[in-house]
Amino acid sequence: MTTTTGPTTRDGTWLERWEPENDAFWRNGGSGLAWRTLTVTTLCLTMAFMAWFLVSALVVRLPQIGFQFTATQLFWLAAMPGLAGGTLRLVHMFLTPMVGTRHVVSLSTLSLLIPLVGWFYAVQNPATPYWVLMSLAFLAGLGGGNFSSFMPSTSLFFPKRLQGTALAIQAGIGNFGVSIVQFLTPWVISFSLLGGAAWMGGSQTLVKGGVTSQVWLQNAPAVMIPVVAVFGITAWLLLKSVPVKANFAEQFDIFRSRHTWSMTSLYIMTFGCFSGLSATFPLLIKQIYGQFPGAPDPLAWAFWGPLVGSASRVVAGPLSDKLGGARVTHWAGLGMLGAALWVTTLTQPTGLESFPMFVAGMLTLFFFAGVGNASTFKQMPMLFAPRQAGGVIGFTAAVAAYGPFLFGMLFAWAFATYKAATPVFWGLAAFFAFNVALNWWMYARRGAANPC
Repeated sequence: MTTTTGPTTRDGTWLERWEPENDAFWRNGGSGLAWRTLTVTTLCLTMAFMAWFLVSALVVRLPQIGFQFTATQLFWLAAMPGLAGGTLRLVHMFLTPMVGTRHVVSLSTLSLLIPLVGWFYAVQNPATPYWVLMSLAFLAGLGGGNFSSFMPSTSLFFPKRLQGTALAIQAGIGNFGVSIVQFLTPWVISFSLLGGAAWMGGSQTLVKGGVTSQVWLQNAPAVMIPVVAVFGITAWLLLKSVPVKANFAEQFDIFRSRHTWSMTSLYIMTFGCFSGLSATFPLLIKQIYGQFPGAPDPLAWAFWGPLVGSASRVVAGPLSDKLGGARVTHWAGLGMLGAALWVTTLTQPTGLESFPMFVAGMLTLFFFAGVGNASTFKQMPMLFAPRQAGGVIGFTAAVAAYGPFLFGMLFAWAFATYKAATPVFWGLAAFFAFNVALNWWMYARRGAANPC
C-alpha cells in the first residue's frame, strides 16, 4: 500500500521518494517543495542566461573603445558562447539523474563566476589579445550549458498536467536574462560604480559618431558577480534531489526513439532561432542599418527581441497545457515562417525609413519562437516516461543551444559573401516550413499516431 506522507530526505540531499502524480503526496508538501525548487532554479537560470549572452551586449561596444576587430571577428566572438553552450549541454543532459538537482544547480551557478571575473578584467584593456577574448567568450557558454540539467530537473518535480506551465515559467523567465543583460548593459556601463574604487578599474573612452564619452564596460560583469555568488549558495542550502537515478549508459535509451529526433528538429526551429537571433540581433542592426546617418543604437533595440520571446514563452505554457503542445507548435511554426519571409524584404535597406518595419518583423519572429519554445516542452513529457522526458529535454536543448554559434557563422558568411543577411532568412523560412509539416504529420493532424 502506497503511503501519502510528504517528502523527506535521508541525507540532506536526496529525497526518500517523489510521487508528483499522487494527489495526496502532492498536497502534503510535494507541491510546496516543487514550486520552491522551481523558484530557486529559475533565478539561477536567469543569471545563467545573463552570463551566456553577456558577450552579445559587450561585443558591439568593443570597436568603439579601441579594440581593432573586423566584422567577421566580432560575429565569431558573438558565436563562441553558443558553441560552448551547446557542447556543455550535451554534458549537462546526463547530470541530474547522476548527481541530483542540488549539486547540479548550485555548483553550475557558481561556475559562472569564472567568465564573469575574466570579462571584468579583459574589457579594461584594448590590448587584450583576441584569443583571450575568444576563450572568455567560450567560457561564457557555461551559462548556456546549465539549461540542459536545470530543465530536466524541473520536469521531474511536477505532475504531467502542470509540466507545460512549470517548464514555460522556468525557461521563459530564465530567457529574460538575455533581454536583461542587453537592456541593463548600456545603462550600467555609463557611470562609475562604488565611487570609482581603484579595484573597480578605470573608464574607457568611447567614440561614437565623432563624439567621445567615458564608459566603464567592466561594470556589466561586475554587477552580476555578487548576485551569482548569492544564488549559488542559496541553491545549495534550499534545494533537494529527486530519487530518479540512471548512470551514463542507461540514459542512451532515448536515442532509439524517433520522437527524440523529431522533437530535436522542432526545438532547433524554436529555441535555436530564439537563441541564435538573440545573440546576433545587436550586430544585425549594426551591420544592416549602422551605415546610415543617425543610425540607431543596437542595444537600445536588440533587448526587445528576447524580451518578447521570453514573455510569449511564459504565456504559451498554460495555453499548451490547455490546448495541447502539438497544436500550439503548429501555429507557432506558421507564424515563424511568415515572419521570416517578411524580414527577407527588409534586409537590404536604402535608408532608416524601413528600420521600424525591420524591428517589427524581427519581434514577430521572436514572439512565435517563444510560443514554440513552450509548446515543444509540453510535447516531450507527453511522449516519454519521466526520466526519459528529462533526457530528451536536455538533449534537444543541447542541440538547439548551438543556435548562437550557427547564426553567428551564417550571418558572418552572408555578409562576407553577399553583403546582406537575406540568404539566411530565406534558409530559415525553408527550415520552418519543413518543421511545420513534420509536426503536423507526426503530432498535430487528426488521426496522428502520437497526438501530444
